[in-house]
Amino acid sequence: MLSSLFPVLYGVVFVALLWQAFRVMSRGFRAASGPIDEPADRTGRVTVHPELLDNDGRITEEDLLTVRFGGDEEAGSDTSGTTAE
Repeated sequence: MLSSLFPVLYGVVFVALLWQAFRVMSRGFRAASGPIDEPADRTGRVTVHPELLDNDGRITEEDLLTVRFGGDEEAGSDTSGTTAE
């Protein structure tokens, strides 16, 4: 009984999967022929952080609080006379 039912069940599953594959592929072909949207890539575009703007929307002229960590010295910066000689 089971040996005669297996080929029928196999055929039904095969046809269902084949139909599903063609349906998915046809959606892809329809999407490929549609209009192309602009990419959302912002590479190369300048973005100013909102906290750097004043009330009028211009870049602030105030001094900014910065943090420097060890080993991050600027070239030519004047240290407090700590040179190794």
